[in-house]
Amino acid sequence: MRVYSLIAPAKINLYLQIVGDRPDGFHELVMVLQSIELADLVTVRANGTDQTRIHCDNAEVPLDETNLAYRAAVMMQQQFPNSFAKYGGVEIKIQKHIPIGAGLAGGSANAAAAIVGLDLMWNLGLTQSELQDLGATLGSDIPFCITGGTALATGRGEKLDPLPDLNQTYIVLAKYRHLPISTPWAYKTYRQQFEKAIPKIPVRSKFVKNTLGQC
Repeated sequence: MRVYSLIAPAKINLYLQIVGDRPDGFHELVMVLQSIELADLVTVRANGTDQTRIHCDNAEVPLDETNLAYRAAVMMQQQFPNSFAKYGGVEIKIQKHIPIGAGLAGGSANAAAAIVGLDLMWNLGLTQSELQDLGATLGSDIPFCITGGTALATGRGEKLDPLPDLNQTYIVLAKYRHLPISTPWAYKTYRQQFEKAIPKIPVRSKFVKNTLGQC
């Protein structure tokens, strides 16, 4: 039985600016993203059935269709039905180290690991770009979680350009254990409070470059 264990690093935002209001309901963003050593361990194992099951050692993590790793597995089954028919369903076990509701993309990192794990298990041979495109259908952070490193992210966060790695950089992260912050809630609240200040027109790439040059 084939088993793949993947490290799913957390990410932090070294820079984030909302520069526009997109017609699809998302914000136009300019971000500098960085993956860090803090990581979950995601194990993907064929289970010999047509079912997808999620297990996690943290009781706060949902184990149903609201879990991004579960949704990633279902998405892969729908995108590659022949491979799903051949190899069957999977068990996805998450050893949770990334705090929940901390803005560290823990759920997206788990989903990215599930996508990469199924690509390996099913011998799909997808390119990094193809994996990112698949991940972007589920969440804006997933494409970066597939590649990691240091990157400039634009669009809604799914358009990535690599930046030089940051070496010998140390960051202290702290979070109240019982104070989770939902990313959709944070963006929604920002929109409600600053809606009049957000441009309603598409943001030109020249403006994005000029904005980045100011950070």
